[in-house]
Amino acid sequence: MKKLLNTVYITTEGASLRKDGENLVAEVDGMERARVPFHMLASVVVFGAIYLSPALIGACAAAGITLVLLERNGRFLARIEGPVSGNVLLRRAQYRASDAPLEIVRSIVAGKIANQRSVLMRAMRDYRDEFAQQSLAQIREATDRMARIVRRAEAADETVEQLRGSEGEAANLYFSVFNHLIRSPDPEIRWTGRTRRPPLDPVNAVLSFLYTLLTHDCRSACESNGLDPSVGFLHRDRPGRPSLALDLMEELRPVLADRLALSLFNRRQLRAEDFDVRDGGGVFLADDARKAVLTAWQERKKEERRHAFLGEKAPLGLVPYLQAQMLARHLRGDLDAYPPWFWK
Repeated sequence: MKKLLNTVYITTEGASLRKDGENLVAEVDGMERARVPFHMLASVVVFGAIYLSPALIGACAAAGITLVLLERNGRFLARIEGPVSGNVLLRRAQYRASDAPLEIVRSIVAGKIANQRSVLMRAMRDYRDEFAQQSLAQIREATDRMARIVRRAEAADETVEQLRGSEGEAANLYFSVFNHLIRSPDPEIRWTGRTRRPPLDPVNAVLSFLYTLLTHDCRSACESNGLDPSVGFLHRDRPGRPSLALDLMEELRPVLADRLALSLFNRRQLRAEDFDVRDGGGVFLADDARKAVLTAWQERKKEERRHAFLGEKAPLGLVPYLQAQMLARHLRGDLDAYPPWFWK
């Protein structure tokens, strides 16, 4: 079983990372700030201008530790990793399945829409007394329509393209009422629609940041189970895009990312002053706020939920690895279908 706290995040610009024996050492202004044994690490994620010694890069590659380079605002730049150790027979099965992905796409889409709907249903339960009647009616209408979309997606006569359309239709419904779920007193923290590269408001800034972290975990989960993260089913192949990691992420992000973002705003752990506006209108987390989100992310990954298919409780941080394992078992023929993860 993988450890939850095996990713080190380095956020202090100007820091340097080096190898000392079998340890990663982080220094700031020549002073040692942290020391982590290699055997406890699966990946290292660095933000902004941080020095990596050549010896450390070589040691991480040899030990199977992935180095992920992000811009200061969390945008992905590059990954450094050693030789890929995927299972060739499993990957051949994955490539064959990608040519006829209907049933896997059906499971992913059903899982994503069901979890989006659960987020809305939970919000109605938690904030019922605070919602205006009009807001409740809009959320209820969205959940009813999403329930119909799930039933339609599960129908045997849906094609892959129709399933992709159903996924987009449900996403539009979900985000059309997303602003009702935000209880922050700050007028700047409101949802008007999804914006990327750059995000144009605080909510999009947090979602983009969390989606980057979740994509990294899903990619690591694919590689850990011998799968090719670049060849997906719901997401079409594109050079440089981890399509399979994005597939796994779809059913998880309503719970792992969206609900965490809502909690940070609704509990007032993030306020309007925690964001910087750059030239061009881009909005990004300030340094201290980014560290607060990383801490909350790690804490959220410790929370346990029952895995409906396995019938056992598992920390949320392990769910990407469990789902990648279920997908690998399906591709090998051990499972008749890929079982999506449903949040209860």
